[in-house]
Amino acid sequence: MTNNPGSFSVGGSVGGDIKNLQDDNNKVFQGDTTMTGDRNINTGGGNYNERIHGDYVQGNYYAAGQPQSLAEAAAEIQLLLKQLEQTYPTTTTSQQMVVAAEAVNRIESNPTLKKRVINAVKEGGLAAFEKAIDNPAGAFIVGAIKGWQEVEAQD
Repeated sequence: MTNNPGSFSVGGSVGGDIKNLQDDNNKVFQGDTTMTGDRNINTGGGNYNERIHGDYVQGNYYAAGQPQSLAEAAAEIQLLLKQLEQTYPTTTTSQQMVVAAEAVNRIESNPTLKKRVINAVKEGGLAAFEKAIDNPAGAFIVGAIKGWQEVEAQD
């Protein structure tokens, strides 16, 4: 082993059943471990897991219910946009803006839907909501939602 703090190297091989073996540096090794070859592990601040037993969650995750409300609100907006696309053309950017404006009007005229959309965006973020809508008109709708949030924050 090297004396360099923060990284280590192991050469050779270790095998067999090792139970709570402690060396001079107070490092504890335990479990049935087999390690062969040279290893130089430097995670650069991240995590390194040789073996994972049981459940392991790393990174960003959402508590139950949060992504579902975002997904539900986005699905409802997607359905609204599909309905509007049956009536309005969406070939050009200006036509997409007309569809988005009509969608915004319909959301504003439904206070329950508007509140649900604002809350979903609070939980999941504007970018995630826009991505979940997956429609060219989505950017315009997200702009309106951002405006609603700013007005709500002032109240």
